[in-house]
Amino acid sequence: MTDKTALREFIEKSLEGTPYFLVDITVSGDNEIRIEIDSREGVDIDRCIELSRAIEEAFPRDEEDYELEVGSAGLTSPFKVLAQYEKNIGNKVEVLTRDGRKLHGVLASAGPEEFTVDTIAKVRPEGAKRPVETIVPETFAYGEVKSVRYELEF
Repeated sequence: MTDKTALREFIEKSLEGTPYFLVDITVSGDNEIRIEIDSREGVDIDRCIELSRAIEEAFPRDEEDYELEVGSAGLTSPFKVLAQYEKNIGNKVEVLTRDGRKLHGVLASAGPEEFTVDTIAKVRPEGAKRPVETIVPETFAYGEVKSVRYELEF
């Protein structure tokens, strides 16, 4: 089976100095390798092919047979690494919390330990007859959420 740690180190070194970053590596029991990369500008097929060829050169198939797929983290895929959160600051996101709440809002900030989403809530100011829409920031530790993903608008 392919050494996932060596593969991760090779990919991170290959992407160093580029706008691309590693999102995820999965290696199945059948030695099927799936690599997801991303960047602030998106990922084009040429970069995926280039990385795939570099991996095949560094990890020859005649020494260990494997199936390799290099692709972009999907637009609707859940965020997995901090760089994806940072890339999406200012964008609308959907948050599914571990306690079952589903929130929609704008990703306001992201740090190593937590992130903040600005949601809209109807709040009745003291003495007012009707509630008004107000921005309410909600901060979450990464472990408090099941998933966070970019929210497509149509």
